[in-house]
Parts: sequence; structure tokens; C-alpha cells
Amino acid sequence: MISHSFTFSFLFLSPAKENNMRRDNQSSVSEFLLLGLPIWTEKQGIYYTLFLIMYLITVLGNLLIILLIRLDSHLHTAMYFFLSHLAFTDVSFSSVTAPKMLMNMQTQSQSISYAGCLSQVCFFLFFGCLDSFLLTSMAYDRYVAICHPLRYTTIMNQDLCFLLVMVSWVLSCTSALLHTLLLVRLSFCGDNTLPHFFCDLSTLLKLSSSDTTVNELVILIVGAVVITLPFICILVSYGHIGATIIRVPSTKRICKALSTCGSHISVVSLYYGAIIGLYFFPSSSTSNDKDVIVSLLYTLVTPMLNPFIYSLRNQDMKGALGNILSRGKFSP
Repeated sequence: MISHSFTFSFLFLSPAKENNMRRDNQSSVSEFLLLGLPIWTEKQGIYYTLFLIMYLITVLGNLLIILLIRLDSHLHTAMYFFLSHLAFTDVSFSSVTAPKMLMNMQTQSQSISYAGCLSQVCFFLFFGCLDSFLLTSMAYDRYVAICHPLRYTTIMNQDLCFLLVMVSWVLSCTSALLHTLLLVRLSFCGDNTLPHFFCDLSTLLKLSSSDTTVNELVILIVGAVVITLPFICILVSYGHIGATIIRVPSTKRICKALSTCGSHISVVSLYYGAIIGLYFFPSSSTSNDKDVIVSLLYTLVTPMLNPFIYSLRNQDMKGALGNILSRGKFSP
């Protein structure tokens, strides 16, 4: 799940931008208009109900994961420490865009203030980057668990887990602030219509009447750090896991690998699958509908599915939920 800020947006900048740069006599815009999702007006009510339910499931499902990890002492391990942070990130990531989208659909309003738009960009980038780094940390945790099981508790100690999470937060915050500060220096005159349901960075750059060369260069550099590099680390981790299983093949080892890595692989596939579909197979310059739909996939659908993936594929989570329910059922 990650913003258009990580794509090669310079390939899709509108040729009309050169003309916009000449509009120095026009005042800067104070708000933007979000066109929203490419759906028929008469079906807005149905989609509003559907997306509201999906958002509520996302919030409740991920909060349940955090609660279970907090209450069950058996889940106080490195793997579930990262999972609790991932669940919090998923809730926050969806909350950056979904409430505003739902409100606009309900009120038939399209406007978002300039300050609100910048805030949305900043928090969207922050939680999007954090998601990527946390998935990478979880992949490293699985690598240690499978390839170095006897040293797992020694390597994945509390200090290392805390360090990995802190580094993830710092790098994500730095990336988001850098993009936002570079965006603030740009001027927006004339057209203020965004063909999206949230303030997407690359879409905003297309509307700017300023020179965005620096912004586009930073997008490429930071995108490599927060998307490409973590993805390579995940592939390397699972490459070592696969090599370890093949080296000493056994049914027990394979079952253990599937049980400990299955949920994470599913989440990574959803996350990077959406990114690959959006950035490696871009839509034509005349149509933005596919980009909007894929963005909806990784901002709302993927965070909603994560709790189900970890609940259905993880026996520890099922056991923790069963213990909590039993405790509530038989308590006086």
C-alpha cells in the first residue's frame, strides 16, 4: 500500500503544465476539489454503505489484534510486537483518506482546504512508508525464526525490536516531512481539480504552476529507499528461508515455515501486488480511473483484509481470541 509519491510521476506530467507556469497573474488556490471515485451518481448510496462497512471492519479488526496482543502474554514476542504496530499503522493509514472520502460522498461536497490537503499528503506518506518498513522488519524476524531457530530469542531481543520500530518511524517521518516541505514551496494557480478521492502527491504536482523537478527527483530517490530497498530485503529474507528448507527438507520444517510465514507472505503479496499493478502497469495518460481504483485497494481493502489473514492463518491469534472469549463467558 503507498502513495503515487513513489511512482515515476515525471512520466505522466501533463504537457499543459508549461502553460500553467505562465499564469503568474492568477492568485493561488485556497482549496482543491476532489472528483472522488469513478462511480455513477445514482449508485453513490450503495458504495457509501459498502465503503463505510469496510472502514469499520478495518478499524475494529486491527484494534482487536492490538487488544489480543496486549492481553495475551503468549503473544508478547517479537513477531506480535511488529504485528501490533502494523495493525495500528493500517488503522491510521485508512483513516487518513477514508473518512474524508465518505464525508464527501455523503454531503456531495468535493472541496478540501489547502492545509487539509497538505496534511493528508503528509500523513498518507508517513503511514505508507511505515507500513513498508514494518513488513521488512517482520520478514527479518521470520528469517531469524526459520534459519536460526536456536538463536532466535537472543537475536530478536527486546532492544533490537524496539530499535527496528524506532528506525522505521524516524525514516517514515523524515520521508513524509521532506515531501511535504517540498510541496509547500510550490504554487498552485488556476486549475484546482484533483481526479482522485484524496490528495495524491503526483496528481498535485501536475497541477502546480511551479518547477517540480526537485520534487520528482526526490520522489525517485526516496521511493527507492522506502519501497525498492525494503522489497529487496524481503525477497532476500525469503530466499534464505527457502534455501534453508530445501537444504534439509522435512515435512515438519515445511509446515513450520508455512505456519509462521504464511500470513506475512499474504500481506506482502497484497501490498506489493497493488504497487506493481499501479506503477509497473500504468494507465494511459487520458484515463485515471484504474489508478484511483488500485489506490482504493491498498488504502482500504488491504488494511481490512490484514486482520482476517492473521486471524484465519494464525493458530496463536485464534487461541488468544478463544481465551478472551472464554474468560468473558465464564466470568461472574
